[in-house]
Amino acid sequence: MSEPEQTIVHLLRHGEVFNPDKILYGRIPGFRLSDNGRHQAEIVAKVLTDADIVAVVASPLQRAQETAGPIAAAHGLTIGSDDGLIEADNKFEGKKVAVGDGALRSPRNWPLLRDPFTPSWGEPYLQIAHRMLAAVHRARALGTGHEVLCVSHQLPIWTLRRFVTGQRLWHDPRKRQCALASLTSLVFSGEELTQVRYTEPAGSSAPTQTGA
Repeated sequence: MSEPEQTIVHLLRHGEVFNPDKILYGRIPGFRLSDNGRHQAEIVAKVLTDADIVAVVASPLQRAQETAGPIAAAHGLTIGSDDGLIEADNKFEGKKVAVGDGALRSPRNWPLLRDPFTPSWGEPYLQIAHRMLAAVHRARALGTGHEVLCVSHQLPIWTLRRFVTGQRLWHDPRKRQCALASLTSLVFSGEELTQVRYTEPAGSSAPTQTGA
């Protein structure tokens, strides 16, 4: 009996975003990559030159689609779109939310912070994990026996990683291991997840970096 085919689904976090007002942009349309973000995407494309990538799928948001561009072009592929890879919904979207600054200082917003475990200010972690896992399996089916690249966002990727490795979903955002333009790679044997790998081809970045 032959061994199940190995398939790798790479989850690429988008590159740095042009965000001079330093707001939480979430799902707001029109946020593009910065010059550095475009450079980061090009670096990843070079790193993946010899990868056996047969499909590229991205979150519908502009920054993810732009990050996917160089990789898709290098492999002669068109970019697919999957809503399951989109950024997490957040009630602070469009506001400045740095600790000690902006929306978090306003008492009227404090009720949104009542439950950090769900969380109360946005899309539930479990919902994020389930939609991301579904998107990953759609990608896996697209490229059985090969590699597929999915471009998504920090919180969705990190939430999925915690989910598939059996960790609690609520966490300290300052400790996320998901740098800009980083790759979280899920290795499957058939339909079974056997390994999770993490690399930072474009270098490290702080989890709370502006433009992330």
